[in-house]
Amino acid sequence: MWKARGRWILAATILASSMAFIDGTVVNVALPALQTNLNATALDVQWVIETYLLLLSAFVLVGGSLGDHYGRRRIFLLGVTIFAFASAGCGLASNIAELILARGVQGFGAALLVPGSLAIISSSFSEQERGRAIGTWSGFSAITTGIGPVLGGWLIEHVSWRAVFFINLPIALLVVLLSIRHVFETAEHDRDGIDWFGAVLAVLGLGALVYGLVESSRLGFGDRFVMRALIAGGVLLIVFLFVESRSSHPMLPLALFRSRVFAGTNLLTFLLYAALGGTLFFLPLNLIQVQHYSATAAGAALLPFILVMSLLSRWSGGLVRRYGPKLPLVIGPLLTAVGYAWFMLPSIGDNYWTNFFPPIAAVGLGMAITVAPLTTTVMSSVSQNRAGIASGVNNAVARTAGLIAIALLGIVMLDVFRSGLDRHLNGSRFPPAIIDSVRAQSTKLAAIRLPADPDSATQERIYGAINNSFISGFRAIMLIGATLATAGAVTALIVIAAPKRSESG
Repeated sequence: MWKARGRWILAATILASSMAFIDGTVVNVALPALQTNLNATALDVQWVIETYLLLLSAFVLVGGSLGDHYGRRRIFLLGVTIFAFASAGCGLASNIAELILARGVQGFGAALLVPGSLAIISSSFSEQERGRAIGTWSGFSAITTGIGPVLGGWLIEHVSWRAVFFINLPIALLVVLLSIRHVFETAEHDRDGIDWFGAVLAVLGLGALVYGLVESSRLGFGDRFVMRALIAGGVLLIVFLFVESRSSHPMLPLALFRSRVFAGTNLLTFLLYAALGGTLFFLPLNLIQVQHYSATAAGAALLPFILVMSLLSRWSGGLVRRYGPKLPLVIGPLLTAVGYAWFMLPSIGDNYWTNFFPPIAAVGLGMAITVAPLTTTVMSSVSQNRAGIASGVNNAVARTAGLIAIALLGIVMLDVFRSGLDRHLNGSRFPPAIIDSVRAQSTKLAAIRLPADPDSATQERIYGAINNSFISGFRAIMLIGATLATAGAVTALIVIAAPKRSESG
């Protein structure tokens, strides 16, 4: 049994990492409220998610190195403090631009505290206790992440969307107090330097690329600013890879990718998390704006996904030992693809238990079967002394996949939505002023509001056109998600060797 100090260390690290994990899911439920209260377009709320992911993706590897170099508790506490101040900035934002800026700072804070949580556990527990401590951290973090969207939805509905961010402040204060009292400082001062240049190149390259993709929905790919951003992003990312290949202490050790299994499993990670990040961005918008769920109900609707993953994570970890990695890494993504394809069936006003619960549960089951074997395979594909950096790279790949997918799928959604809206509006007998207003607001997707109060029959028909156009776009997104997940299964089929049969087996 752990000593009291060990329990307090676990409490601090679980609470801290849970803040970052919750903010990765609960803000999706808040997006419709942000559109309404801050008069934001769908592109604006994309940036609310993208800015957080951008800074988290680019700095998460540096965050781990900073802890090793300057002290794990020091960098962990710095991350918690930055995250708390940024959360206050999010809650106090008076417009969408201020919120986006604060979310970026939040992402940087998360990049320091998330790797710091695991590093503190690794350095605070003996080798015999470490596995159980990390398992406890994972389990409780998953539970709090599951509660997050429900609690967040309730706060949005009964208090304000701002409360979703302000709730981080007392949690952060408790983490700081527990850490100062119970967490000892550890560091490895003789380690290599920090790859700040690589991190800055990653931020600028990914940022320019995502800016070009997101803004192309509004300005078009022919716009010179969009083209310059896309070209600059591509060039900066090529320079980043060149710098990393020459660096003596790279943030992203490219030599790891010489392993066929490591490269293949990271490709699988990218495909799977691109599908997950892109589809989960649009699901709450569908549930709240089109299906007219409350924010609390929309948060609760995601619970089956998180609960299935949490409850089956330990079971799925044993699949590799029993069947080898190949079978679960093929079946898991295929089940996930079935879930995404299932999402294409519901229309407007369908029952949750027959139309949304099954696909949500199917995606959760597929991910549960995949995640533990995927992590195990990534860690086993490199030498033991590089397992930590391999895990960090895989985590960064997953974050980057969501970042890029939301930008790309946003283009698809807006294009299909506008095409559907044009079909419904062309030849209609709606007043020209209303048609012009609806088209001008197309970047708001299903959050479009009519400029005047037409008669109820006209209003119902116009909102019907908007909602049906959104459903068309949503189905296209889910089709792409199913395709990406299937491509992940094919990747596993090709790159991962089948286990050798024993003589007795």
